[in-house]
Amino acid sequence: MIIYGKQVCLHALQEHESAIKTVYIAKKGILSHKLFDAYHPRIKFLEEKWAQSMSKGGNHQGILVEMEPFKESDLTTLKKENFIVVLDGLTDTGNIGAIVRSAYALGADGIIATGVKTLNFSAIVRTSSGALLNMPFMIMPNILDVLNELKQVNFTIYGAEMNGVALESSQFNEKRVLVLGSEGEGISKRAKSKIDEMISIEMKHEFDSLNVSAAAAILIHRMKYAIK
Repeated sequence: MIIYGKQVCLHALQEHESAIKTVYIAKKGILSHKLFDAYHPRIKFLEEKWAQSMSKGGNHQGILVEMEPFKESDLTTLKKENFIVVLDGLTDTGNIGAIVRSAYALGADGIIATGVKTLNFSAIVRTSSGALLNMPFMIMPNILDVLNELKQVNFTIYGAEMNGVALESSQFNEKRVLVLGSEGEGISKRAKSKIDEMISIEMKHEFDSLNVSAAAAILIHRMKYAIK
């Protein structure tokens, strides 16, 4: 897995040393003396054109890191947690990365992506500013399987939609799941049959809706603390 960009690469180097295979540098002085010395055997210097090629034209900012493949969590582990976010059909790595970053920062315990078979984990590491490296995350294509499994261990399933119960007046069970649908389709019909309660964010002005990642941050923050 190749990641690039100064902040996300520095985070990986500082926090995930065992997963680092090679550090590619295309800009002198980008590493501190401490990091340079620590990774010296694994550092390779690149010309700009090769850095551009490896980042596929992205803004690498002079550093790329090759890491071990992202290791997904598993459902057995996540079922032991209290607060899980389930993504229903989300595919945009920018939105997913932003949700991962918020979920990690605000205290969700894990994320399950459904409705997809694969995701570009290197892109999500980048768009989450490295938070994916710290966040339990897994793909499980069938959302009904996910929700059935979580219900069996006493999770309450909450879904986000425009016409749900007002978030401000909601209280949540300790073992809880937040289901977020894609921006285009929302929560799928098959998933709605498993949801215990729909919740919504009150809009103060007439407007379609919030971006799913912005809504996720608000919902996760409320659901973290408004426990019955």
